[in-house]
Amino acid sequence: MEFTESNIYLYFILPVLILFARICDVTIGTLRIILVAKGHKSIAPFLGFMEVLIWIIAITKIIQNLNNWACYIGYAAGFAIGNYVGMVLDEKLALGYEIIRIITSKNASDLIRTLKEKGYKITHIVAQGSQGEVGIIYSVIKRSDLKNFIKFMNIYNPNAFYTIEDIRFVNQAIQGTIPKRLNFRRQFVK
Repeated sequence: MEFTESNIYLYFILPVLILFARICDVTIGTLRIILVAKGHKSIAPFLGFMEVLIWIIAITKIIQNLNNWACYIGYAAGFAIGNYVGMVLDEKLALGYEIIRIITSKNASDLIRTLKEKGYKITHIVAQGSQGEVGIIYSVIKRSDLKNFIKFMNIYNPNAFYTIEDIRFVNQAIQGTIPKRLNFRRQFVK
């Protein structure tokens, strides 16, 4: 009997290999979808090729072992873990830009002044809310700077309402005005 026909291979090693293949292909697929949504045309086709190639290898092993329930578990678990890993990688890579919309009933002049001093281009609008006058601040920021931006905003206006949206494209005129990184720790933590 060959090793590939042994119970250890069929019910442990093969399912683990399928699990890792699925983690890889689903992670790649998650990143590919994110890159397509952000307009990255050059790398998405290559990732799609790798995703499908790995998937074909995994599904071939499943079909060759249709009576092996452990392969099904490995396949399903790999799909679930691959989604999670893909989302974590997306957070870590933090590609692209976000638009942040801050709505505040408190005077936001300190926040506006400080954002301008830090090099952020903002648009400030005075508007009428359901309970009186509000200020609305719009700013385009790098996605990698989002957590620091929110911490910074909360120092000046902790009760402000804000929304965040992904941006697919930022034109060159605006890209040059976005600071490289807001260093929250260096500025405010002593």
